[in-house]
Amino acid sequence: MKVLIVVCAIFAAVAADETCLKDIERACNPPSGKAPIVIQKCDAIYGGIRALEVDLQKYVNDHISTSFAYLLMSTHYASYQKSRAGFEKLFRTLSDSKWNTALDLIKYINHRGGKMEFLADESQIPKSGVYELHEVKAVAKALDIEKSLATEAQRIHEKAIRHKQQHHDPEISSYIEEKFVHKQADTIRTLSGYMADLEKFAADKIDNSLSLHLFDEFLQGN
Repeated sequence: MKVLIVVCAIFAAVAADETCLKDIERACNPPSGKAPIVIQKCDAIYGGIRALEVDLQKYVNDHISTSFAYLLMSTHYASYQKSRAGFEKLFRTLSDSKWNTALDLIKYINHRGGKMEFLADESQIPKSGVYELHEVKAVAKALDIEKSLATEAQRIHEKAIRHKQQHHDPEISSYIEEKFVHKQADTIRTLSGYMADLEKFAADKIDNSLSLHLFDEFLQGN
């Protein structure tokens, strides 16, 4: 009780135009006969996190769905019928990356005072056979996925740097740049390089199984 009185006295000596401070003052001096006041404003929320929270939540869900999609593609190449250890490694690495990124983003949302909502979107649930693709088509699909995620990151970044008060949040834009934009550019460049080689194999009218085998061995070494 003594500690609470001291805290109240300290806050009363400070300018009283801050929302958190006002909550504390009301809690320290509640109106007689009324229920205790719940302190709501002394949290980590500031800037544009509330306006961007839904976008960040959706981006987490996108990464989780993508992680499972890549995992299915990896499992396909791990089967005894395909036995492509290099392609299995490629898609498992992509899957792990998306999963870890989703976890990091969840922690960031909580760090900024938000919360995570896991939304079930049936349109994102992988359908049977969709990810059992030929090597060339599988890498092409991965490239499309990465570009889509990169475009969404840029959209969130653009929204965060708007000068509207409810959206403007330089800290979120900095986080998006550091954790997504630069890394996604590297991933897209790598996959597009793989596609340049695989397109040559696909254009070859002769049986390209040897070329794909050698490329799979190359992926195993990366």
